[in-house]
Amino acid sequence: MTASPHVVGVIGANGFIGNRIVEMLHLGGVHDVRPIVRQASGLALASRFALAGRIADAFDEAAIEAALQGCDIVVHALAGDHRAIVGTVGTVYRAAERAGCKRLVYLSSAMVHGQSPPPGCDDATPLSHKQPIHYNLSKIKAEERLFALRRKRRLEAVALRPGIVFGPRSQWIGGLADSLLTGEAYLIDGGEGLCNAIYVDNLVEGIVRAFDAPAADGEAFLLGDAETPRWEEVYRRVAGAVGVDMASVPSLGFTAPMPGLMDRVDEWRQSAPVRAALDALPKSLSRGLGAFWAASGALPPPPPKGPNPTLEMALLQRAQHVPGWERAHRLLGYAPVVQADEAWARTLAWLAFAGYPTGARDG
Repeated sequence: MTASPHVVGVIGANGFIGNRIVEMLHLGGVHDVRPIVRQASGLALASRFALAGRIADAFDEAAIEAALQGCDIVVHALAGDHRAIVGTVGTVYRAAERAGCKRLVYLSSAMVHGQSPPPGCDDATPLSHKQPIHYNLSKIKAEERLFALRRKRRLEAVALRPGIVFGPRSQWIGGLADSLLTGEAYLIDGGEGLCNAIYVDNLVEGIVRAFDAPAADGEAFLLGDAETPRWEEVYRRVAGAVGVDMASVPSLGFTAPMPGLMDRVDEWRQSAPVRAALDALPKSLSRGLGAFWAASGALPPPPPKGPNPTLEMALLQRAQHVPGWERAHRLLGYAPVVQADEAWARTLAWLAFAGYPTGARDG
């Protein structure tokens, strides 16, 4: 990573990606990094570096402004539901501007183009609101809100769109290992689709490149790795590490069900006006409504044991096109710093460290 020294506030520093940003920036010795989390327990990992962490809720504009005092760069790496994804963008932007920050780097997602993007899709492809996955819509709305603010105000803003971020502590890896060990793993159509994956350290490289690139302001960039594996290869690597025979992983087809009444009700609940109304309610009342909703039988029952294919995974595993990151290379100077073999060696070694029953087996 090469960049001018900065004081970097990392919002969401307790998450998988946020924590790795903190680690790499601190250990790189170039930047002064400030982890910002919602509660003190979120500083557990960062505390081993004796960093000047801050406690601030990303919905609390005044608290975020105070936490960002002295920072010139802010990285918005907060994960969460629709409310967190969309609702914190404006709060963080305004707080960072008032705190005197120069640039905000927002972690969006390649899923704004869909889990199975169409051939030819790239950074410049217009985003569609006709998405079957609510997460995609949340990220699209967050980007729209961010760039609408940038057009009216002075704080510079960059959005980065990584695909599936993997590495040590990644839920994608831990979750896959869990499903393999419990017999719940499956492949869609043999796992022949392309996996739009990026190793977490390569994502951090892209983030750092976005700190100073003059042409990055007001732009969104796709980021990825040099190699694009097929899903079957991803599963085979993890299965081999935890000693699961790939022959035990079924290959399934998937037909998306027609939307029923509850799908339409859920869509209504996810709509902006309804969410705004629910967000305005006292938390106790909101929780009460959630409990009533569950007790009424309106929420779907828990999925059955064994492979239970989802629409999201079906779309991901059927992807035949991975948008390239040539524009990030040209305008940010981005290129992966960790190649595939090393990335997977580090990732699979973490499984043993994390206590998974590792043991190679031919699959």
